[in-house]
Amino acid sequence: MLSNPYRKIDPHSFLISNYMKPASYISLQSALSYYGMIPEHVPVITAVTTQRPEFIQTEMGVYMYKHIKNDLFSDFVYRKVVGDQSVFIATPEKCLIDLIYMTSDGDNLSFLSELRLQNTEILNFDVMRQIAEKSKSPKLLRAVNGVQRIIEHEDYVEL
Repeated sequence: MLSNPYRKIDPHSFLISNYMKPASYISLQSALSYYGMIPEHVPVITAVTTQRPEFIQTEMGVYMYKHIKNDLFSDFVYRKVVGDQSVFIATPEKCLIDLIYMTSDGDNLSFLSELRLQNTEILNFDVMRQIAEKSKSPKLLRAVNGVQRIIEHEDYVEL
């Protein structure tokens, strides 16, 4: 990448991530934050790949790539993030599924509650269920039901 005075545009950190590991898409906490689904700031750009996991620290940012099985490398879109810059990013449903899949006890109700999910109206539970069924993972199916129960509970409070 050219140094700052010679650049015509400042690339979005997601775009840099996609270029550093072309067979990847933005997911996990980075995508959840992008969609406004978690209240935390996420300083590390997290992406999913079928290649080996990797942690890369550059002057432009910190990038973490998590490995996922080939048959779960799906349900991402090519979306415009700023200006004319588009990136590969998980759908809202898939980034949550990816996080649950990659977290030990990710289907645990206390873990799911601690996510403090917000803007949940963008989630389509039918799509989440389809992704979970396609994975053939009982853990993901339990987690989808758990997330839906937490969100639909009257004592659930969005921040």
